[in-house]
Amino acid sequence: MAELDEIIHQPLRLRIMAALNALPDGQGMDFPRLKKLTGATDGNLGAHIETLSKAGYVGVDKAFVGKRPQTTVTATAAGRGAFARHVATLREIIAGAGG
Repeated sequence: MAELDEIIHQPLRLRIMAALNALPDGQGMDFPRLKKLTGATDGNLGAHIETLSKAGYVGVDKAFVGKRPQTTVTATAAGRGAFARHVATLREIIAGAGG
């Protein structure tokens, strides 16, 4: 059986990756929407995005819209692959528990 991805397995990071993987490939989500979906605080969300970014699972684009900063987070190809493997491992565990 494959191992769970320790980076993704943390509950908030799992929610972040699930939200980003629900989007079409290459499309990102802005920080306020991701914050609302996950229920995280600014600092907590930022720290977990940083962990995912260092692992190469997400890309972070910082820009200004007018005078306001806007951060957009996008799942990378590596992140999408890692998430798919993580979900497959969870499904293996679930299937094995029922047998």
